[in-house]
Amino acid sequence: MAVVGRGKSSVVLSSVPLQMLLYLNVIYYVFYFLATLLMLIYKSQVFSYPGSNLALDLCLLFLMGFLEPLQLYLGTRGNLAEEKITLGSSLVVTVGNIFLAIYFLTWQTYILRADLIINIILIVIYGLAVTLKFLTMAAFFH
Repeated sequence: MAVVGRGKSSVVLSSVPLQMLLYLNVIYYVFYFLATLLMLIYKSQVFSYPGSNLALDLCLLFLMGFLEPLQLYLGTRGNLAEEKITLGSSLVVTVGNIFLAIYFLTWQTYILRADLIINIILIVIYGLAVTLKFLTMAAFFH
């Protein structure tokens, strides 16, 4: 798409699909965080959950809760402002969040079926985001 202003023509390289996915990610992550927190509370009451494991799971969830808004902010800013470094930083944080989602999918102390479902959906969203960020960054370099 060409934007014309003051006799100059420039091409908009921002990705609409990436922006839509980041918006979807905001909505889904709020659900994910609350559901995971409630399931951790439930598991701590119903199962014999070792205190150190519960503390680790809660710390990792809150770490993810800190990294997710950072990733979404950097992704949105990098995409809309067409900043390679910012979008690349978002990509790095997304990879970190993928590892945290894999932890909650496979290594947390107790894994419920609901944990499996919500983590698989989150990993799919992250996979799409990584792909779209790579494609968008490639467009920025041309």
